[in-house]
Amino acid sequence: HAKGGEGAVAVAEAVAAACKRSREADDKGTGGFRYLYPLDIPIKSKIETIAKEIYGAKAVQYSPEAEEKIKLYTEMGFGSLPICMAKTQYSLSADAEAKGVPVDHVLPIKDIRVAAGAGFIYPLCGTMSTMPGLPTRPAYYDIDVDPDTGKIVGLF
Repeated sequence: HAKGGEGAVAVAEAVAAACKRSREADDKGTGGFRYLYPLDIPIKSKIETIAKEIYGAKAVQYSPEAEEKIKLYTEMGFGSLPICMAKTQYSLSADAEAKGVPVDHVLPIKDIRVAAGAGFIYPLCGTMSTMPGLPTRPAYYDIDVDPDTGKIVGLF
């Protein structure tokens, strides 16, 4: 890192070599990258595998809205997409106050969304806020300086 871009070349080469070894090992069936779950299992099974194997949950509780979305996304052909859980970064549970490594908790899934272009499904665990999408026309087009007053206009 001390050499800037030049210093990053060695890191990039090491990452590329590790990826190549991983692909070769995977092709031989001796290891390499693999998902925690097969992509062809049902959405709920993927979520429950992550909840139990990674987060230490004893169960997953789905809201009626999440249940409906699972059915819809499966019918729409998105059931084979991988899962990217959206939850608090402060705990392995959905409770930001549960510090350390809580076990035997119930992971609540309040909603589920699909990022079709990006190619994944993201369940919302507990109370989550997500960032709104950006508009097709950036707001800076409407910001200007009024030549008569010198004031900035169009901010709000």
